[in-house]
Amino acid sequence: MTDTTSQAGALSGNVLFYTQPEPISIEAHGKLGVTPADKPYAFVAQTNIVPLTVTEFAPAALSYPVIFVGELKQPVVAMGLRQNDNLFIDNGDFRPEAYIPAYIRRYPFVFANDDTQNRMILCIDRAANFVGEGGEIPLFENGQPSEYVNNAMEFCNNFEQERVRTESFVKLLTDLDLFETREASFTPRNPDGTPGQVQKLAEYFAVSEDKLKALPIEKLAELRDNGALGQIYAHLVSLLGWDRLIAMAFARAATETPVAANA
Repeated sequence: MTDTTSQAGALSGNVLFYTQPEPISIEAHGKLGVTPADKPYAFVAQTNIVPLTVTEFAPAALSYPVIFVGELKQPVVAMGLRQNDNLFIDNGDFRPEAYIPAYIRRYPFVFANDDTQNRMILCIDRAANFVGEGGEIPLFENGQPSEYVNNAMEFCNNFEQERVRTESFVKLLTDLDLFETREASFTPRNPDGTPGQVQKLAEYFAVSEDKLKALPIEKLAELRDNGALGQIYAHLVSLLGWDRLIAMAFARAATETPVAANA
């Protein structure tokens, strides 16, 4: 169940990017609106991993490594090699060729759990710099949620459905014992051209190709028919993107440090 009104109840949930989420209500937000920002994605610049839903694996794989992290094996895209550095954000906007995950596109809206009434409530991040009084796109019109808010509600509803589908996908892979731990690493070159010491960039979960090949043929057919196999292959192909991230990191470092120092 979802709602756009603020009622008594304990909200739960802690979400990346949102610093001041508030349940949308006419009383608190009736005069607010959204004004398109010059740097719409500046809030993503300090984050190098962003959650992803399973239906986004294929388009995201063209831009980023799609990996699984944490105990729950949350699918995410890797957008940088350092924790607070996103290589795909230039001057507050995404590189034009980069896929923008739905997790980012829904901002500043998000659903929160109302544990008391067992429902989802639409919230807005009041701290978003493009939300304020007299904004170009009002949140309410004639005492009712505007078309903009209704569209946001629909988008967040769809995102919630995809999130649940993603959890089922991860559970399927877990039940089939398809995950393995992997490392992304980089071997720098010494000044004399010889290979340097290997540097570990990240540790994550990925689908094991050997375990996938070892599945019974009927199980592989089942994964093919339910669409999971295509998503698995998109994930595996995306892992080639680590080389792109490394190249991007070197290119950025070269612009930030005109005179290279020998390591």
